[in-house]
Amino acid sequence: MSPSFKAGAREGFRVCLPVSVGLIPWALVTGLAMVSAGFTPVQAMGMSFIVFGATAQLGTLPLIAIGAPWWLILATALVVNLRFVIFSAALAGPLAGGTLLQRWLCGYLLTDGVFATCLERLRSDADPAWRLGYYLAPSMWCALLWQCSTLTGVLAAGAIPRGWSLEFMASIALLVLLVPMARVRPMLVAMLTGGVLSVLLRGLPLRLGVMAAIVGGIAAGFATEHLQKKTEAR
Repeated sequence: MSPSFKAGAREGFRVCLPVSVGLIPWALVTGLAMVSAGFTPVQAMGMSFIVFGATAQLGTLPLIAIGAPWWLILATALVVNLRFVIFSAALAGPLAGGTLLQRWLCGYLLTDGVFATCLERLRSDADPAWRLGYYLAPSMWCALLWQCSTLTGVLAAGAIPRGWSLEFMASIALLVLLVPMARVRPMLVAMLTGGVLSVLLRGLPLRLGVMAAIVGGIAAGFATEHLQKKTEAR
C-alpha cells in the first residue's frame, strides 16, 4: 500500500465513520428478521455474506416465508438492488484502472452510505491510489460492522425487546443516507419517482408495486442523467 493509498484510506474512514453508525440498527433488524423467518444462525449469516444487502434480504424474506416461487424471489432481489447499477456507473470513472480483483472487491463492498459520502471526493481527486484507499477503507469497515451487527441480531433474537422499535431507528438511519444523495439531481428524481410510484401502486399483489416503483425510479434517474449530460454538452 502506497502512502497515497494510506492517506486516502484514513480520510475515507474519518468521513464515513459517523454515517456507518446508522448500519447498526439496520443490521440488527435484518438479523432479527431472518431468525423470525425460520432461518438458522448458519443460514442467516450465509445469506448475509452472500447477499450483503439489507434491502434485498428484507425484501425477499416475506416471499421466502410464504413459499413464493424462486423466480419471484430472485426477481425481487435483483429489482431492489437495481440502484447499484446507477451507483456503479457513477463510480466506474473514479475507480477505473485497478486490477480485476480490486474491481470485484469494490463492487461487492458497494453500500449506500459509502457511495453517498465519498462520491464527490472520488470524482474530484486526481490520484488513483488515493481514490482507491478513500473508497476501500470505509467500505471494508462498513462490511465488518454490518456482519458483526447482523450476527448480534441473529444471536440475540430472543433477548432484544420488541419495544425498542429497531425498525423505526433503521428507517431514520436510512433517511440520513438519503439526504446527501438528494444533492445529485438524477438521484433526487429517482427518489421522488420511486416514492410516488410505491404509494400509488401499493395495492398490487406479491409486492409487485415496490418492484415497479424501483424500476420506475431507476429509469427516471437514468433519463435525468442523460438529459443533464446533453444539456451540459451544448
